[in-house]
Amino acid sequence: MATGVSVAEDIADTFNKFKLQQGDYALRFFTYKIVNKKTIVIDQTGERDASYEDFCETLPADDCRYGLIDLEFTTVDDRPTSKLVFIAWNPDTASIRNKMLYSGSKEALKAALNGVGIQINATDYSELDLEATILPVVRKYA
Repeated sequence: MATGVSVAEDIADTFNKFKLQQGDYALRFFTYKIVNKKTIVIDQTGERDASYEDFCETLPADDCRYGLIDLEFTTVDDRPTSKLVFIAWNPDTASIRNKMLYSGSKEALKAALNGVGIQINATDYSELDLEATILPVVRKYA
């Protein structure tokens, strides 16, 4: 479903620097939002020492966001590793219009974030539980 929402020009370049952890882009996460129902822009960033819980705290309870986190974890065979994880935050408490706008615009952002293989959709905070929900999905790709 195309919504006519575009991705800000700097997002792809910023993402490439983030993947390589270059300079000011040695960060833990980004959140993205749609501005004026037209453009996806960077909303917030998390410093490299930020935690997954810090990332979850940036997601508003009653509005949608997209998130990208460099998630560090231990594999089932005890190897430390990390994966880039895209999270579409579409809470049940958000307005129907915003939920539709964010759901329909997600592919445009994912196209700009070339190389992110793990995508998770979440509609409430319980679906963001690291141990119960996120890590079982992420470990399949490790």
